[in-house]
Amino acid sequence: MSFTLLSSPLQGFTDFRFRNAQNKLFGGIDTFYSPYIRLNGKLEIKASYQRDLLPENNLDLEVIPQVITNNAEEFLFVAKYVRELGYKELNWNLGCPYPMVTKSGMGSGLIKNTQQINHILDRAHSETDIIVSMKMRLGYENTEEILDVLPILDRYPIKNIAIHARIGKQLYKGGVHLDAFQHCIDNTKHKLYYNGDITSVAKFHEMQERFPTIDHWMIGRGLISDPFLPSMIRNNSVEYPENKMELFSEFHDTLYAIYSESLSGQSHILLKMYHLWEYFSVTFSNPHKVLKQIKKAQSIRNYEAAVASIFKNEKI
Repeated sequence: MSFTLLSSPLQGFTDFRFRNAQNKLFGGIDTFYSPYIRLNGKLEIKASYQRDLLPENNLDLEVIPQVITNNAEEFLFVAKYVRELGYKELNWNLGCPYPMVTKSGMGSGLIKNTQQINHILDRAHSETDIIVSMKMRLGYENTEEILDVLPILDRYPIKNIAIHARIGKQLYKGGVHLDAFQHCIDNTKHKLYYNGDITSVAKFHEMQERFPTIDHWMIGRGLISDPFLPSMIRNNSVEYPENKMELFSEFHDTLYAIYSESLSGQSHILLKMYHLWEYFSVTFSNPHKVLKQIKKAQSIRNYEAAVASIFKNEKI
């Protein structure tokens, strides 16, 4: 069975710089979803969002913009903006689990508000020609919440619904709820995409066997931890290339150079790279030691020395 691999957006990580570097050096992803646009009540698009979606910054990529909102006017404003850039589809985020989002009634915190979901979808489909897709969790408090939403979604020509098989309260902790995801398959007419804990080729095969009707698979944190993963899934191989560390080093150096140019100040650069290494470290034989070395580096000079040491020791 043929399948499609998608990059699930992670705020602060999978911007156009990351997408281009991953695609050039590793490949394997068919479609990238951009991190969400959040307006916070102001009908204006921040410069960082604009840069992320500019067609010239995504030349060799298929990208789908994403919005997070609980307001119809905001949704329509973003829809109009992305259409002007040439995008035909807008993905609506009802999945973000972070408290600063959910307490505002957005992301997975909106799933219980079926009336507002219906209102926004009604206006989106009657006042714009944008193609709407969804990214959701199973609920915020429990996995039953999504079952109240699915009949509402069935009223609209939504392109697809990508479901991260956790609830919002979990954040990224605990296991995925596979039985609950199956209940979604059984209770909607829409095409579903699976998202959650695809971190290895073996895990991918396990999910394929569990859900044989699913042919679109989203990889989130697993892509940052292991940028080789999509191409390994695509090639049905558990073998890394012989020049694994050389490629990974080039990936790191590419991102480091780009972020050093785009971020101002040593502390911002180091913090950005540290957050990336929280994922990167998993690729190395001693993740705890690697991350500790990165954390101890309090200057650019020390950071560069630590990175050089990490790659050198991993090759030996």
